[in-house]
Amino acid sequence: MNVLILGAGGREHALSWKISQSSILNKLFVAPGNAGTANIATNVDLLVTDFDAIANFCLANNIEMIVVGPEAPLVEGIHDYFEQHEQLNKISIIGPKKLGATLEGSKRFAKEFMMKHHIPTAKYKAFTKDTLEEGYNFLENLTAPYVLKADGLAGGKGVLILNDIDKAKEGLTEMLTQDKFGEAGNEVVIEEFLDGIELSVFVLTDGDSYKILPEAKDYKRIGEGDTGLNTGGMGAISPVKFADSLFMTKVESQIVTPTIQGFKKDGIDYKGFVFIGLMNVNGNPYVIEYNVRMGDPETEVVIPRIKSDLLDLFEGVATNTLSERDLEISDQTVCTVMAVSGGYPETYEKGKEITGLESVTESIPFHAGTKSVNEKVHTNGGRVIAVSSMGRNTKEALEKSYTSLAKISYEAMYYRKDIGFDLD
Repeated sequence: MNVLILGAGGREHALSWKISQSSILNKLFVAPGNAGTANIATNVDLLVTDFDAIANFCLANNIEMIVVGPEAPLVEGIHDYFEQHEQLNKISIIGPKKLGATLEGSKRFAKEFMMKHHIPTAKYKAFTKDTLEEGYNFLENLTAPYVLKADGLAGGKGVLILNDIDKAKEGLTEMLTQDKFGEAGNEVVIEEFLDGIELSVFVLTDGDSYKILPEAKDYKRIGEGDTGLNTGGMGAISPVKFADSLFMTKVESQIVTPTIQGFKKDGIDYKGFVFIGLMNVNGNPYVIEYNVRMGDPETEVVIPRIKSDLLDLFEGVATNTLSERDLEISDQTVCTVMAVSGGYPETYEKGKEITGLESVTESIPFHAGTKSVNEKVHTNGGRVIAVSSMGRNTKEALEKSYTSLAKISYEAMYYRKDIGFDLD
């Protein structure tokens, strides 16, 4: 099978790494890819939202399956685009159609879906600039902290959590009237705050059946002790100790099953990943958000724990035979630690040469923001390399990752040294 993966980050490198091991793979392409994917696949210089160019490439290279990494192509309707063209509709797309992708594209749509299908989530209400005063009143009836979410895609940065009512009103005003998050903030969802510990649960579905993949916990803040600015993720761990069989039984019965059944009831044709961001509140799961693709850097710990042939599972998704495929998961722990550019998530420089990667033997360095320049690897983003390691427990896996990170070097390299600190 000839496969094209869309995306350029650590998630796509991890997917490429796993798919490249498949017995049914013929050729693997990644668009646009990075310096890591270039070692195991053919990188292709395509924009992930240029559907015409992607289509032409697929036809020219006999692509049989597209695995969509990031959310933007899904929200913009790449699955619908391929299905509506006679020459393209036999190419399988791993990722939902535009309607299903609205679960990530619109916070309000997702909350309405949860309410309709009795899926536990925080109380909420949505507001626009025309209902700003109503938004103020809603905030006054909540207790701090106040959670404000831009309705649309904001690159993981469209959420404000504020402890002061005046700051919350000011934040709401900025989002709705001053384009704080651009068009994504034309509508804002205000939620009650859920006090608990976060967990990411990943589901692969063909629309009828599903497989629950390994769960993970990520660490989003730049500073140790979970302080400082929010980032795309500074590290992740799988499995997560508190996600025991009792908790995961609740997750499946109260969230996963109603979600997949909800797709069918609402006529949502959904083939691909469902990323469920959860909060464990006193042993009970509540949905914070849906994403319609794998998370990053959670993919870098989830994928290494899957022992089965991932491409075989994807073929099951494409042919509605997922229930007939086996999913075998390693009981080992995988930890990843993200090395980032100095200054990230604010201003940072690119183009710094990375050395020492060839010395890493006990870990898998998944490239996130890298590119090849004259056969050397340079930084090309804020999050640069996710160093993933397997071990019998969290301590052993993390020790491997930190030992490997000590061998890697580039100017102004930074990483957190306390990943997993709250899971002892």
